[in-house]
Amino acid sequence: MEEILKSLPRQAHPDLLVGLEGADDAGVLRLTPELALIQTVDFFTPIVNDPYTFGQIAAANALSDIYAMGGRPITALNIVCYPRQTMPPEDFQAILAGGLDKIHEAGALLLGGHSVEDQELKYGLAATGIVHPDRLLTNAGARVGDQLLLTKPLGTGIISTALKGRLASPEAEAAMIQTMVALNQRAAECLEGLTVHALTDITGFGLLGHALEMAAASQVELTFYAAQVPILDTAREYAAMGLVPAGSHANRCFCEPCLFVAPGVDPMLVDICSDAQTNGGLLIAVAPEHAYNLLKRLQNQGITAAARIGEVTASGCGRLRLEA
Repeated sequence: MEEILKSLPRQAHPDLLVGLEGADDAGVLRLTPELALIQTVDFFTPIVNDPYTFGQIAAANALSDIYAMGGRPITALNIVCYPRQTMPPEDFQAILAGGLDKIHEAGALLLGGHSVEDQELKYGLAATGIVHPDRLLTNAGARVGDQLLLTKPLGTGIISTALKGRLASPEAEAAMIQTMVALNQRAAECLEGLTVHALTDITGFGLLGHALEMAAASQVELTFYAAQVPILDTAREYAAMGLVPAGSHANRCFCEPCLFVAPGVDPMLVDICSDAQTNGGLLIAVAPEHAYNLLKRLQNQGITAAARIGEVTASGCGRLRLEA
C-alpha cells in the first residue's frame, strides 16, 4: 500500500495538517485558527463470536484513531458488508447496537452509514473528530529523553488465534474482550496539560510496527524494556504453544531490519511485541518530568495496566531497541 500511495500526486494545502504523506492514524484539516477536523475509517471481519461484542470492538477500534491524534470524536457513519441471505437479522441488529453504544459512550453521534451485500461480514466506522490545531498530536514529535508509556496490555491477537482454534479459556476470552471494548477516551483525557510530544495507538502493526512508524517519523531511536511491557496473562502461554497470528510474524519480519534485540530477550517476547492488536492502547512519548504524573493519572482512572515501557534514547534514523 505504501508503494501505491507514493504513486499518487502529493496534495499541497495550507490547512492540510496531516495527509497521505505520513503514517499517522488519521487525516487532519484545519477549519479555523482554533478548530481542526480529524477524519478516519476502519472496518474488519469478526474476531469474536458474539455480534453485539463485535460491534463494540469494531466501533471502539475506529474511534481510537481520533484519540490517537489528541482529538475528541463528534460523529460517525456505519460501514457494513453483510451476507444478507445467510445472516440472521437479529445478529445484524446486535452488531449495529454494539457499535452505537460505543459511539454514544464516546459522546459522539451516529449520522447514518452505508451497507453492501457481501459474502463476508465486515463492520466498522468512518469517524470524525475535532481538535485545536495547537493541541494536535501526531507520531512525529518524539524527542530524546521522552519516556514511553503504554496504556493497555498486549496479546489480544494471540488470544484471538487461540479462540479460533478453540483453545482459549473463558477467562482468557473475557480478558481479551475487556481490553478490546475499552475506549481510549479516559487515557487520552489524562494527557491534558502535560507535555506530550508524540502519540499513536497500537493496532494491526503491533507495538513494534507502530513504534517503528513513530521512530521513523520523529527521526529517533526508541528503546523498550521487555520486562516492563504489560501482557495479558494467558498470551505468554498461547504464544509458547505457537499460537501467533500470521500477521504478527509479518510485523516482526517488517521491523527486523531496524530492530536490535539484546541478548537474553526471550524470542517469544519479540513475537508478543509484534502481535497485531485490535483497539490496543495508546503509545505515548511524554516529557520525562511529566511521566510520573501521567502514569498516576492513568492508574487513578482505573487504567491499571498502564506502564512505562521505554524511552527515546537517541536521535538519527528511526530505529528500535528491545532490551531485557
